[in-house]
Amino acid sequence: MHPSAPRFSVIIPTYNNVATLARALDSALSQSWPAHEIIVVDDGSVDDSRAVAARYGDRIVYMFQPNSGVSAARNAGVRRASGDWLAFLDADDTFAPERLAAHAGWIRRDPYLDFLLSDQDFRAPDGAFLHRSIDATPFGRDLLERHRGQTEIVLDAHDFGPLIGHGFVEIRTLSLPRHTFERLGGFPLGKKIGEDVHLIVRLCAVSRRAGVVTRSLADYYIYPASAMRKDVAGAQRASVALFEELLEELTDAAPGVREGMREKLRQARLNIAYMHLRQGQRGAAVNSVLPLLRPLPRWGAVCDVLSIVRGIR
Repeated sequence: MHPSAPRFSVIIPTYNNVATLARALDSALSQSWPAHEIIVVDDGSVDDSRAVAARYGDRIVYMFQPNSGVSAARNAGVRRASGDWLAFLDADDTFAPERLAAHAGWIRRDPYLDFLLSDQDFRAPDGAFLHRSIDATPFGRDLLERHRGQTEIVLDAHDFGPLIGHGFVEIRTLSLPRHTFERLGGFPLGKKIGEDVHLIVRLCAVSRRAGVVTRSLADYYIYPASAMRKDVAGAQRASVALFEELLEELTDAAPGVREGMREKLRQARLNIAYMHLRQGQRGAAVNSVLPLLRPLPRWGAVCDVLSIVRGIR
């Protein structure tokens, strides 16, 4: 490859994913733009994940660590990485064959992109197609309409707020420079929900330009036993805590980024309120959205609270 070509380190955390790890590895190894390296971080698996990884020999780098969570596993993989760009793949998902090529080619033409994203397919465990990522979101649909027919769309700082609040933030389609990841401090530790959103919001806060490939470059498999779906209420509460923490942390971020975070927090609080309404707990539902009125009430927040008070779902 040309000396200026981006070298991708693909980081794959795994925890007891023996049934799907080979599928993920095969997709990473089948890239039309070969990865500089593929690093598998085994986060304390007690199944046969190590044996699966061993079958790939020196085509991958295998690391084992005591169970510490997905953020710690990804961060450990980046510390081992030597590429100048990073891509992340979970052990139960897959890359499309052009995943790295689509981003690498654009980076070569426009080296001043701070990060890149793309569309992705949501799939059932049996592989059945469910829906795409970009056109399933309000900002994504607006973006496709404004740039009809384009397969590459440049986002500027004005787009980052809507991307956060109503967009298609997906870790398996994210490409970013390793030095940027290191400057941000990596994924937050101790987060079982939303660690990817946490990183991407902080990334938006320090970025000026990003690229979006409108083709699907990854498959995201939806499993009923995932952490978010096993405990929906707990996941919703964790999301609220995460977004409140980010708002506190990003006091100096651009107004658009903070507005996007406030919208994410609004949606998270409304989701909790709707859950309480479905359970007939109107008081708990109202208490879930009252914080939206602080520090200064906005008309939209007032309307949200009134809708919950009236029991509108």
